[in-house]
Amino acid sequence: MHLLEKTMKIFKRIIIGLIVVLVIIGIALGVYVYQGKKALDSIDNNQTSVSQKINEGKPISVLLLGADTGADGRVDRGNSDTMMIVTLNPKTNSSVMYSIPRDTMAEMVGAGKNKKDVQKINAAYNIGKAKMAKNTVGELLGINVDYSVAINMAALKKTVDFVDGVTVTTPIKVSFDGITIPKGTHHLNGKQALTYVRMRYEDPRGDYGRQLRQQQVLKAVVKKLQQPQYLVKLPSLITTLGPDINTDLTDKQMETFPVKYHGAGKKMTSKQLQGQSAWINGSSYQILSNSTMQRASDKLRDNLGLKQQKLNNTETRLNKLNAEFFNNPDSTDYDTHGLDTTYYTDNTY
Repeated sequence: MHLLEKTMKIFKRIIIGLIVVLVIIGIALGVYVYQGKKALDSIDNNQTSVSQKINEGKPISVLLLGADTGADGRVDRGNSDTMMIVTLNPKTNSSVMYSIPRDTMAEMVGAGKNKKDVQKINAAYNIGKAKMAKNTVGELLGINVDYSVAINMAALKKTVDFVDGVTVTTPIKVSFDGITIPKGTHHLNGKQALTYVRMRYEDPRGDYGRQLRQQQVLKAVVKKLQQPQYLVKLPSLITTLGPDINTDLTDKQMETFPVKYHGAGKKMTSKQLQGQSAWINGSSYQILSNSTMQRASDKLRDNLGLKQQKLNNTETRLNKLNAEFFNNPDSTDYDTHGLDTTYYTDNTY
């Protein structure tokens, strides 16, 4: 399977959703005087948020989307090739973050069709914007997704350079787009960090290895942002990143956020959803088992202060019809029973 994937044409979509978390945590650090308020005005928000949980100081869930817009000249919305769901609980001062594989099989919730539509989960943002992405992830994991923040790939380089680079230790050589980062410990500038989180196919762990590198850079950046010399300049960073960010948080909610959620990053748990590879309509997918989805749902709901709830969605029902797929680790055949009619081209799989 890995050999087949390596022979595919490497798509040129850059994966930068982790910066969204950076912005949220950065704002939550409490740097919020007039200058910070002015900086937030630069962020593109449609002010249509339905949830009032931030206003009430309740636990919240935020979907973080790293769109491939801007990669190699792209100007359309693009797919959300980085997806992270984060829950923040101001009462327990804890946050739980799950990275979602871009190739996860999922129902496109809210597609406006009479027939259920199953595709790769990263297509939801391209098809139905953040609203569909929120509904799709929420249905997959059994939670209501309150807010979304989307950012394009241009922000990573800007942010890493803002903190004068980050130091990472890589167990493998990372080589992509003409830049090579050897195995070992290195201090990366923005351009190098971009390469570090982009490379996928040469990593033996595939997209999961890339997710770990994304989280690694995220944590390194957040740690540096907590230093006074960067903290005091945070509003200027937000102003710089403003055009690269789109959110359904209202102006008032962005103002309220640091007051009520400043402690939610004290205990941060980051995890990955990991699936089993399958070939559907000639394209590679990741299939999440029912137990994997249920464990994630339980942890996310627990941090939201909710009782556990058994998942019963399109994905769990299809999994039950494909018991042999999970009984045989070498199997790559998965039957969606006609729910997936999408055939990806060489540039979109």
